[in-house]
Amino acid sequence: MRERLEDVLQRHGISPRKGFLPDDDPLQRLWDSYYSPWEDLVADLPRLLSGERARSEIDGLPILDPDRLNSQAEWRRAYVVLGFLTHAYIWGGEEPSERLPPQLTRPFLAVSKLLGLPPTATFSTLSLWNFRLESPGKDPANPENLKSLLSFTDTRDEEWFYMISTAIEAKGAPLISTMLRCVEAVDANKDCIVLSSLQSLTSGIQDLGKLLQRMHERCDPQVFYHNVRPFCAGTKGMTAAGLPQGVFYDEGNGQGEWRQYSGGSNAQSSLIQLFDIFLSIDHNFPGLQQPSKAASGPVQVRAKEYLQKMRDYMPRPHREFLSAVEQSSNTRDYVLTSAAGSSVELVAAYNDAVAALANLRNLHIQIVARYIVMPSRSPPAPYIVTRKGKNLATACSEKPAKDTNGKVSRTRQLHGTGGTSVMPFLKRTRDQTARTTIPTDYRS
Repeated sequence: MRERLEDVLQRHGISPRKGFLPDDDPLQRLWDSYYSPWEDLVADLPRLLSGERARSEIDGLPILDPDRLNSQAEWRRAYVVLGFLTHAYIWGGEEPSERLPPQLTRPFLAVSKLLGLPPTATFSTLSLWNFRLESPGKDPANPENLKSLLSFTDTRDEEWFYMISTAIEAKGAPLISTMLRCVEAVDANKDCIVLSSLQSLTSGIQDLGKLLQRMHERCDPQVFYHNVRPFCAGTKGMTAAGLPQGVFYDEGNGQGEWRQYSGGSNAQSSLIQLFDIFLSIDHNFPGLQQPSKAASGPVQVRAKEYLQKMRDYMPRPHREFLSAVEQSSNTRDYVLTSAAGSSVELVAAYNDAVAALANLRNLHIQIVARYIVMPSRSPPAPYIVTRKGKNLATACSEKPAKDTNGKVSRTRQLHGTGGTSVMPFLKRTRDQTARTTIPTDYRS
């Protein structure tokens, strides 16, 4: 007997109402006074960062034991707090810090291990577990109703950037059940339910695109690029920014190790990866450039490998859910079989859903062009407060590359916070999505 849909969602920590967001709003503070040193410091983080005092304050923290955390909500809050403090420490000076002190390393490693997440700021840190509703009962799918709990800059721009992603997760929540019901309908050969599910998915993904297009309303590209983005960067592929080995996570007493992690990225959204799984989008193609461990140059990896790696940055129950759906999702094969039987409606509905996802990725490319590519090509606007030392906003490097004629040229490769060559990666995943459509004249 197949497990009930509600039980599947509950077992994997997924809310029918909020999707991959927690059903209850995240804690706004760890109320045990033992953790006040963390909470007081992170609440003052924007001021400390603007005065370049965050590192010295963090160095003065006691080493706190996370064993006094008593609930999943408290562990999540600790993870968010420590993620913000960690990135503030690494990126909050004239030069990035190659060492993370024991005051952060020891508790962060313990908290991360329990949650099954890496000890770095992830999508969960910035968006999934970093929000509150302005008032109870408000719609979390409207970013105007959301406030971020923590911030590096205390700007509306930073908050809006995080909350657009949070709202997208909330808006997409009903689509999770829609896709699971479609999988059930495929097993039962119920064409009408498969058809309506695909149509609902198409409409839902289009709504997510409309939300994404609201980014410009309250997030200035210059503020994001120069003031917010540097703090979201990871420690992997950051040789040009001054971290050739990543960061040494110092546990004290001569213990510790060098670690490299991707920063927070939308590739860590379980919702977006679920769309790929459900529609059987195949990203198994070469061409994504990622710096080699020796930092001598980029190596070719497949987008599928990168996206699979990003699942390690998702909460453990969510990535287990994706793996489970991956084993059972067979919608595309079902539609292919129907196509062979001349079911035009099903093929059209499936292709519409794929096209909607490709368009969502195209909208994301436009956002990246506006918020990363264009600001990288011009000096900061007069109203931007620039920081001393290296311009960490670029997170890019100039590497030799061959042009279309085979000649060596100098090309400026922009890297995303996840450490990848951002535009080639996004364009290829979009194109691969679009190529998944089924030809209208398909016959098996």
